[in-house]
Amino acid sequence: MTGHSSKRTVGALPDTTAESSSVPGALTWLVWSLFAASLAALVARVRFGGPWEVPAVVAVDGLTVLMWVVVTFFSGIVHSYSRRYMAGSAHETDFFLAVFGFTAAVMGLVAADHVALFAALWLAMGLLMAELIGTVDGWPQARAAARVARRSFLASSALLGVALAALWWATGATTVSGIVAADGLGGPVWVVAAAALVLAAMIQSALVPFHGWLLSSMTAPTPASALMHAGFVNAGGILLARFAPVVTADAALMLGIVVVGATSALLGKLLKAVQPDVKTELGCSTVGQMGFMIMQAGLGFFGAAVTHLVLHGFYKAYHFLSAGGRVEHTGPTEGDPRGTSLAGAAVVLATGLAGGALFAALTGKGTGLDSGLLLVLFVVLTTLHAARTAVDHASLPRTARYVAVPLVFVPAITVYALVYEAVTGVLSGLPVVSAPTELSALHVLVAVGFLAVYVAIETGVHERSSRLYVALVNASQPASDTVLTATEDYNEY
Repeated sequence: MTGHSSKRTVGALPDTTAESSSVPGALTWLVWSLFAASLAALVARVRFGGPWEVPAVVAVDGLTVLMWVVVTFFSGIVHSYSRRYMAGSAHETDFFLAVFGFTAAVMGLVAADHVALFAALWLAMGLLMAELIGTVDGWPQARAAARVARRSFLASSALLGVALAALWWATGATTVSGIVAADGLGGPVWVVAAAALVLAAMIQSALVPFHGWLLSSMTAPTPASALMHAGFVNAGGILLARFAPVVTADAALMLGIVVVGATSALLGKLLKAVQPDVKTELGCSTVGQMGFMIMQAGLGFFGAAVTHLVLHGFYKAYHFLSAGGRVEHTGPTEGDPRGTSLAGAAVVLATGLAGGALFAALTGKGTGLDSGLLLVLFVVLTTLHAARTAVDHASLPRTARYVAVPLVFVPAITVYALVYEAVTGVLSGLPVVSAPTELSALHVLVAVGFLAVYVAIETGVHERSSRLYVALVNASQPASDTVLTATEDYNEY
């Protein structure tokens, strides 16, 4: 900074021992109580099963209780973290009310059976998240980010409304359970409904080209970002799982879902590579991970999509809440040259192939000529990427890395496969949990294209193109009025 200003912008933190509202403490206690109750409901559901419903209003199934546990756990972490993070803020009470309201809306959404209730809670969920993004009302960039997000969420809600109205028109059912149980879905009305459902899921999960709202939301308080990336963006996968019989009615639509998911997975990976700051890098990672989730749904493995969103939620919540610890100054270091040696490449390849084979053996996926082969392929690629990162960057001697990588990743794949099987078991009461499609030439073409681009990214081919770099930087720019320009614009002290 140059020049002189008499305005004091940096000073002591607020006195957190002064009088404060009892709302944060009460809501934190309440959300952890809801987590305990949700855990009990999950155990009871697994052990006793049976219909839990208020006819034509709510219906509690395996997906409901699983999401209750996940959402209340993440919300409890965010509430507890925010007790210190928001201490002394003038917006503390409003923030906690919005976080708890969001939690309640999601819990209601996954239990809602009447289409009007489902649509209303989807809208409420989006509006509350937009409010969290713009928590600091005196900060122009935060309010602008909230407006960007609100427009996207209203568009998603409008598309969902169109889909539900079209499905009601086609089936005569006013409940989600009635719609998914209807026979003979098809025709022009179904096309409108299915397309609107997929677009609503894409917007909510920030898939390309609808990722702008997510990358513009970096003004949100860190705990709100954690809740957004760990929970809110997963709603697209929940929507497709809940309406699985609608989207699985046509193989062409399912292939289209695979294509949009694969595109977002690859572009999210590329966008992440050009980010200079931690939070935006995590945001681009979310774009890619949501692409993988939607792609799994398109392959017909809704249990895998739900497993992915649960595990991604844990991963992303941890990384956002610990983002401050990743901000550090780095410089050149001595040691192994950057890149993977021939021996390292062999270890990585063997680990990836072993991981894919183990996943196939434990889950039974990929053992026939169907879309399960592509699911196993993506498991192999994910394992290869993680193993290569560990081989290249782990703080261990080279030989120790080569030994440690398979010893770590093979058990990790085992755990993933067992979690997948457990989640599939919990979801067993849903109309469609697994609906693998027969492999076609188009599936093979998509797989080959995905593999080619993935290998090019892993080998750094994209880094040699200045035009691509500029295009990626431009594609990852947030809305201009949400960009922070000067410290004085947002420093409260």
